[in-house]
Amino acid sequence: MENQLINLLMYCIPTLVTGAIAYMFFREHLYNETNRRNFLIQKDLQKEALPLRLQAYERMALFLERISPNRLLVRVQPTSNDKHDYETLLIATIEQEFEHNLTQQIYVSSECWGIINTAKNATIQSIRKANKTDGATDANSLREVILTNLMEQQAPSDVALAYLKNEISDMW
Repeated sequence: MENQLINLLMYCIPTLVTGAIAYMFFREHLYNETNRRNFLIQKDLQKEALPLRLQAYERMALFLERISPNRLLVRVQPTSNDKHDYETLLIATIEQEFEHNLTQQIYVSSECWGIINTAKNATIQSIRKANKTDGATDANSLREVILTNLMEQQAPSDVALAYLKNEISDMW
């Protein structure tokens, strides 16, 4: 009886060891195969998403260029001589440009989107601030005050555009 038990153990122990080793190898193989598949899927997604991301960065660069006060003032002419109407027109133009590009935020980083949003708001604030100065008596003088302020300090859109370019260069 004891002999039979020892013989049984002699057959079972190698079988259990072989089974355990086979289990470990298959588990490791499945783990590696899953990681390989995930990597290939991620690679394919990036290949498809990269052009969309670059297009979003291009659109954001265009947006920042369009709201830059020196370009904005050339493109948007006053419809009347009233400085308040011109201020409203400039701000509405900026907001319209922003809303047109709102969906691009899903392709750029959160920090980049925050800087773009801050540049938009700072540009609007600089227009409002210029309208409240004594030098702005009509629409044309408001344009002059905005351009004079722009010469004294860097436009917020220029700062955001520099950040945008830096972020794109970090992608490579």
